[in-house]
Amino acid sequence: MPPDRDDPETPLDRDDQEVGADAAADSDSLLNILPHFYRGEVSQANSAQDRIDRTTDWAIALLAALLSLVFSSPDMPAFLLLIGLFVLCIFLFYEVRRYRFYDHWRARVRFVQENVFANALEPVGVEHPYWREELSDDLRNPTFKVSTREALTRRIKRVYGLLFSVVGVAWIFKISLFTPEQQWTEAAELPGVHGYYVAAALGAFYVAVVVLALWPTPRRAKGEIYGEEPGDWKNDSDE
Repeated sequence: MPPDRDDPETPLDRDDQEVGADAAADSDSLLNILPHFYRGEVSQANSAQDRIDRTTDWAIALLAALLSLVFSSPDMPAFLLLIGLFVLCIFLFYEVRRYRFYDHWRARVRFVQENVFANALEPVGVEHPYWREELSDDLRNPTFKVSTREALTRRIKRVYGLLFSVVGVAWIFKISLFTPEQQWTEAAELPGVHGYYVAAALGAFYVAVVVLALWPTPRRAKGEIYGEEPGDWKNDSDE
C-alpha cells in the first residue's frame, strides 16, 4: 500500500529520499544542480554584504552629523564626541557579527569557484581533493569560518580605525583650539571626572584599538584580494 502523502508522519519513498544521492552519482545531474546552488550562495553573500554596507553607512552618517553638531558652536561640549565614539563601538559590534555571516556565504562561493569553475577552465587538479565531502559537511553543519577576533580586526583595519581616528582628532581640536577660553583639562572633563582621567581613558582605548588592528593572527577569511601586487592581467604587451 503506498504511503499517505497527506500524513506528515509518513516517510517518503526510498527513491524520493535518495534523489540527491542519485544526482551525486551522475555527473550531468550534478552539473545541472551546481549552478543553482552557486547562484543561491552568491545571493546570500550579496545580501550579507548589503547589511554590512548599511551598518557602515549609518556609522559614517552618525559621525558626520556629530561633527557638524559639535563644531557648530563653541558652547557645544566635547563629551558629545565620546558619546559618538561609544555609538560607533556599538555599530562595530553589529558589523563584526554581520561580517562573520557574510564570510560564511562568501567562503562557500569561493570554494565552488576554486574547485569547480577554475578546474573547468583549466583542468590541472582541484584545490581540495575531497571538496564535495567538505562542502556537504558544511551544508549539514554550517559553521563560521572566521573568529570574532579576526572579524573585529578586519573591520577595524578597513573602516572603523579611520572613523575612530577622526573622532580622536576632532576631540583633541575641540578641547584645545576651539575652546581657547578654557584649559584643555576643563574642556575635556566629565561631571565628576577630571580631564586628565578622561584623556587617559581615551588614550587607553586607542592603544587597545591599535593592538587589535596590528596583533598578528592566522588569516581564515577566504577569497579576498589580500597582500597581492596588481598584475598585468589581460595585458598583451608581451605578446
